[in-house]
Amino acid sequence: MNNKVLVTGGTGNTGGHAIKRLLELNIPVRALVRKIDERSDALKAMGVEIAEGDLLDLDAVSAAMKDIKSAYFVYTIREPGIIDASAYFAQAALENGVEAIVNLSQFGAHRNVRSHGAQNHWVAERLFDYAPVPVTHLRPTLFAEWFMYQARAIKSDSKFYLPFGDAKFAPITTEDVGLAVAAILADPEPHAGKSYDLFGSEILNMTEIAEVFTKVLDRKVTYVPIDTETFIGILKKFTPGHPYFIQHVTALGQDLKDGRAAGMNSLVEELIGQKPLAMADYIIKNKAAFI
Repeated sequence: MNNKVLVTGGTGNTGGHAIKRLLELNIPVRALVRKIDERSDALKAMGVEIAEGDLLDLDAVSAAMKDIKSAYFVYTIREPGIIDASAYFAQAALENGVEAIVNLSQFGAHRNVRSHGAQNHWVAERLFDYAPVPVTHLRPTLFAEWFMYQARAIKSDSKFYLPFGDAKFAPITTEDVGLAVAAILADPEPHAGKSYDLFGSEILNMTEIAEVFTKVLDRKVTYVPIDTETFIGILKKFTPGHPYFIQHVTALGQDLKDGRAAGMNSLVEELIGQKPLAMADYIIKNKAAFI
């Protein structure tokens, strides 16, 4: 019986963690990567079959889907193209008899939302819903990894600068999302047709997150709230040439302040069989980036 799964984003965070767990479960994995490089070579050395191709190339995606039972779809938030890529992915799955798709959306995905990226994720969900291949949508809240964008400021000034006001959310790690992806890919039938909002282990505001950094790093770390225009200036300096991403992040700031990312449930623990990592756990694991 063929149970091979296809993982996109295998050289990234959620896909990489999903692959690691799937291999631990002795489930064969094929990874679709944009290019062959040292990262894909590392996956190959782990026993992963590598397929090279772009998610915006229907023929490449369809070829990667051959003899696949279930497939994971993730598309970068840094670039436009998710709607086309989702349509190609769904069509390729249909052509190859794929039995299940796990789609990484986001908690902010909605018809009426400021972020173009979040709205496009919502449209992509609807495209997958229209396809005859069963799909499970995962909608994680903000990743703990977002604080890597602030690592330089935390390291040099012991401060981080965000336009999120007093917004509260439950940061989730890409590791826990990857484990959830693997759990569903391994046994997709119970999750078919469902949408899961995924949260970390604790709801925190920015000041409370600064306190967690302070405790773990053993030095005072401060959250500095800034206005949107100042934040846009910072983003343009560090992420030039990414207007789609900049629009998403700045719109997300207002959505956070409006409470759109707030929430909590036990789904992650139910899916992966353990509590999701706390913010302190994430900082400890990545301490070298902040000191």
